[in-house]
Amino acid sequence: MGQRRIMIAGTSSGAGKTTVTLGLMAAFHARGRIVQGFKCGPDYIDPAYHTAVTGRTSRNLDSWMLDRQTVKEVYVRGAAGAEISIMEGVMGYFDGRDPLTDEGSSADISRLLDCPVLLVVNCASMARSAAAIVKGFQLMDAGSKIAGVIANRVGSESHYQLVKAAIEQECGLPVVGYLKKNMEAAIPERHLGLLPSVERGELDPLFQTLGELVSAAFDLDEIWKIAEAPAIEEAASSLFAKKKPATVKIAVARDAAFNFYYKENLELLEATGAELSFFSPLADEPVPQDAAGLYIGGGFPEEFAARLTENEQARNSIRLAAESGMPVLAECGGFMYLTQSIEDTAGRVYPMAGVIPGRTKMQKRLAALGYRELTGLRPNFLLPAGEKARGHEFHYSTFLSDNPPPAIWQASGRKGTKEEGCLLHHVAASYIHFHFASSPEMAARFVAACEKYKENLQVMGREDYALSGDA
Repeated sequence: MGQRRIMIAGTSSGAGKTTVTLGLMAAFHARGRIVQGFKCGPDYIDPAYHTAVTGRTSRNLDSWMLDRQTVKEVYVRGAAGAEISIMEGVMGYFDGRDPLTDEGSSADISRLLDCPVLLVVNCASMARSAAAIVKGFQLMDAGSKIAGVIANRVGSESHYQLVKAAIEQECGLPVVGYLKKNMEAAIPERHLGLLPSVERGELDPLFQTLGELVSAAFDLDEIWKIAEAPAIEEAASSLFAKKKPATVKIAVARDAAFNFYYKENLELLEATGAELSFFSPLADEPVPQDAAGLYIGGGFPEEFAARLTENEQARNSIRLAAESGMPVLAECGGFMYLTQSIEDTAGRVYPMAGVIPGRTKMQKRLAALGYRELTGLRPNFLLPAGEKARGHEFHYSTFLSDNPPPAIWQASGRKGTKEEGCLLHHVAASYIHFHFASSPEMAARFVAACEKYKENLQVMGREDYALSGDA
């Protein structure tokens, strides 16, 4: 039996992938279909949109951070119970880690998962020339996964008919829908500040509108047929299968300020013996009393800096947990929260948890973006010296310190190699968003460190354990 899945790929970034993806998800959801969203690449924002539209947690498919069997497993597990999976591509269809290969690209994922592709083409100011663009993508797509075309930004229905006739004649592909130029304005500019609005449901009317536009201008029945694809069998030994019952509780900060987590990271912690206990620093909730570990993920604490400063109970509990020797992983926004303060672009300074000596300063220009290969530099509970893992970096702030803690790992990217992150007490903090499935031992080490902390606390007590130096 087959599994319906379709990838929405673009000729470039900005071609309209997100608009088309959300519209299709909303349209099929309105028809009563169970829709599962996926995002190619490491992005957190688009999956949040998908989740809001479908009601199912969207997952990332990344063939650079993860090995190929793991990508298949993430897909199979995520698609279970869904009637159709809709994958949003990344950048242009062939754009990935390396300009000389397809590694990490939408094209790579489509071949790996034997997934039909709808190519979104910006058809503004062209007619027959659109066929040349599609033909080029067909010729470069080994295995020809491109199964249909969406014409975006057409001026009128008659313009669409010109584009459709040219592409179908020259490329032999069905053109199954279009959006007009003024429809593109329906979706707001994509930025981090939108995510709280998504979570509050404020964009639900927009998603409904996109679904109605797509229902009116797309051939949904034809897309449903195109999406039929062979089943993918899950590996016999699952990376995410539970390996032991829960032995420790790990507190996970999760609210509007801290919500960038790969779902698989949380599932791997659970598989290796952790019970997850979610709490909200933004609601001034302290670290749960019975927690033996703490995970503070990414997000945008700068958007909520004033509230985070006011919430002294949460800040103090996190600082005391770190100083007691509790294993703590803080990624990007979590790292910023652990510093002494955050300075916004207007120069306002907001005190934070004060675990790490130093401060973060927001800037209007992007400070770092891209994949990172990490190598441990010194002993730590997550990625010991010489061990490797993969992740992603994306932030607008910089870390400034007169007395920085030692760097915890080495980060390699397109622009070179640098020492990165901070190691203090049992705190591993950095700008990197790790994907635990790139090195599954990380989750097991994290849980093992929490087990040791819990065991020592039971013998010595929290304060004595911290003073002992074993932390």
